[in-house]
Amino acid sequence: MNEEHAALIALLQTRPNGLTWRNLTERVLESGSALGVWEFFHPPQLIPSPEAEAAIKTAGADLESWAQEGLQFISALDKEFPQRLLDIVQTPPFLIAQGASEPEDLGLSVVGSRKASRRGIEMASNTAKFLVDEGLTVISGLAAGIDAAAHRAAIASGGRTVAFIGTGSRRTYPAENRELHESIIARGAVLSQFWPDAPVQKQNFLMRNALMSGYGLATIVVEAGEHSGARAQARMAVEHGRPVIFSDLVVGSNAWAQALVDHPGVHVVSGWREIGDIVKQIRSEPDRVGAALRQLAHR
Repeated sequence: MNEEHAALIALLQTRPNGLTWRNLTERVLESGSALGVWEFFHPPQLIPSPEAEAAIKTAGADLESWAQEGLQFISALDKEFPQRLLDIVQTPPFLIAQGASEPEDLGLSVVGSRKASRRGIEMASNTAKFLVDEGLTVISGLAAGIDAAAHRAAIASGGRTVAFIGTGSRRTYPAENRELHESIIARGAVLSQFWPDAPVQKQNFLMRNALMSGYGLATIVVEAGEHSGARAQARMAVEHGRPVIFSDLVVGSNAWAQALVDHPGVHVVSGWREIGDIVKQIRSEPDRVGAALRQLAHR
């Protein structure tokens, strides 16, 4: 049993002193040890607390059960944890991964409406193919419409695609995407920040949008309405300091998108062919910043 993982699970399941998951995540990241935080609340004793022992035992059994199902538990302290997610306020305490998780994955999110138009589906598909040709991962949310089109085009092009889901890993939502879910596991990864049996809940999908924004180099919003999850992701991407690329479909029909256009790092395109130069600029930015930091370090 991985004691650090068991301690983290026990902390989140028992929530000592009524602390929230975010509070506990902050404490664990600051400490560098979930076990250390657990022992702060449950100091080692000659006669251990039955409740504390039971919590650790249950956590260990959960880990074993998940591993047997092919569900990989990744703590925010693990080297396998996606490193860009550590830069955002919404850093989750763990991820459950199916497939191949990559801590330094280079990709862009392609998101949009579940009730997508033909032009939206075509743009999502062509954008995903372009990203694959550039050696980039296609990130999306496994929803119907734009998300599914982006995932399918990435797979058809032989590329890597990652899905962030708003349920537990034992569930597929919507149900008709079960085969696509399995295909993504084979060609990339399906990632969840929830317990494996977590049901469909509205707030979970906004939480997964935050992770898609944090995980990717940028967010591409192909088509979206006034109340779309893509709207929330675009706003969070701006807050995260991540670039946002809107199609003219989005800007032409949504006041919220028009309000974001003047923000730094926000771009508008009329088709996927215009994305190329923007993506090259986005990819070069980390290199430029890294070079500047290296210069400062040698002064």
